[in-house]
Order: sequence, then structure tokens, then C-alpha cells
Amino acid sequence: MPRFLILGAGGQLGSELVEILPADETVALTREQLDITDFGKVQDTLTKLRPKVVFNCAGFVRVDDAEEKVDEAWRVNAFAVLFLAKICSALDAALVHISTDYVFDGKKNAPYTELDVPNPLSVYGVTKLMGEFFVRAYCPRHFIVRTAGLYGRRGSKAKGGSFVDRILQKAKAGETLRVVTDQVTNPTYARDLAKHLVKLVETEKFGLYHIANRGYCSWHEFASTIVQLAGLDSPVEPVRSNQIPLKAKRPAFSALISVRLLSAGLPPLRHWREALTEFLQGL
Repeated sequence: MPRFLILGAGGQLGSELVEILPADETVALTREQLDITDFGKVQDTLTKLRPKVVFNCAGFVRVDDAEEKVDEAWRVNAFAVLFLAKICSALDAALVHISTDYVFDGKKNAPYTELDVPNPLSVYGVTKLMGEFFVRAYCPRHFIVRTAGLYGRRGSKAKGGSFVDRILQKAKAGETLRVVTDQVTNPTYARDLAKHLVKLVETEKFGLYHIANRGYCSWHEFASTIVQLAGLDSPVEPVRSNQIPLKAKRPAFSALISVRLLSAGLPPLRHWREALTEFLQGL
């Protein structure tokens, strides 16, 4: 029986976990191999494998699409998570569930800690928060990990690649880059997050954690830094959110900081600029 099970193993975080965890102790399933909304198949798979730790990296992550595909967002981000939490509890498996900075409204104007009260602005944020509630209520052995601004070597298929991928593609193609200045986040390298998740699981100090690369910036500053570090000279035009037609409301300041990681014996992640530099060098 495997020790670890990764759901959503084809995504940017799941694919990093696949590389980090020992292959002989891990089963990694992509969405094509196991759709978490197929409750019967999920139950059969977990009951057969009986993993000790389940990493749920699957999710409906298209923030704007969630405003129209409400039922699908609820099915993936909330109801499937409820079912997964119940199964993990029955099998005495630890559940590592990935959540988001978008559970906050951004009105604090300072980084959010695990002690701050969520108030999501979008369908995506609401469904992710409900998923958190279900995990907390039905699976005692859980890690709920909120992160922000995630990018990785295998960009999100649903979004057409990571933010870094899209900026580089447009810059190299000579397209005009227009990026918002009034939304602040922590750009987070998926490899850094994956490494910390593995360390966190080993502590067995269950609960809610914020894990994102240290420091924060606007999406415009992030894009400008990507272009600069990549040695490109494409200008990045600053715009405000109300100049871009987006269906979902986004928090103006949703950077995260942790007051719980140190109690689990883990340091904060490195600064986002350092992580981005390494990521770009790897390309």
C-alpha cells in the first residue's frame, strides 16, 4: 500500500510533489485518471489504496469562469472535498488540502494571518472556503494550506499556463502587456510550496497554515520583474482593475503571512524575488 496519494498530479503543484515524494511510496493520479467529483470511483480508489496521506491538489481554479459555472465550482471545490474528507477520516488518513488567498476580501491592507476572518468576494473564494470548512469538520487529521499567486514549471492547463508563462509568451511575441497595479499578492513558486508541504506532513501538527513566498507585490510589479529578469525589454503598462473586464471580484490586498509555521518547526519560505530568479534560470 502506498504511503502517499496525490490527486491533481498533473497540475503545477501536484507535478512538483510527484518529483519530491519517493516514487515507490507514492501513487499520483491526474484529473484524467481520477476526477474527484466521481464519488464512487474516489471511494473505490482510496479504499483500495488506503494511503496514509492524501494531497488534494485538484480544484476548479478558473476564477472568472466560476462566476458562470457555479455548479461545477461548488462540485469540485466544496462537495468533492466534503466527500474526500469523510473518506480520509474513515481510513484514518491525513488530508492535505490546498486553499487560496481569495478567501479574504483584501480590506485589511496588510498580509493576512491564519487568525484573520475570511470574507470571500467571488464564487471561487466562497467555494474554496466551504471546502476548508468541510475538511475541518469531517477530517480530524488535516492540513489546510492557503497559498497565493502560484506558478510552476508545469503551468495550470485551465489557465493556459502559469502567470509567468503567459507574461513571457506575450513579451517574446511583442504583445502589449497590461497588468493591474491595484491587486497585491505573494508570487509563490510551486516547487518551494511542495517542499514545505512534505516537511509539514512529517510534523503531524495538523491545522490551518499560510504558506507563500515571503514578501508581496502587485501583479504589475511581478510582471515587470519577470520581464526584467528574463532579459526582455517589453514595457509593462500599469492599469487598474476596473480597466480590465473581469467577471469575478478580486481582493485588492490578499498577501499571506504565517503565525503558525514556526510552531510546527518550519521557517517561512524564501523571498519571492529569489524564488522567481531560480525559476527563470531553470527555464
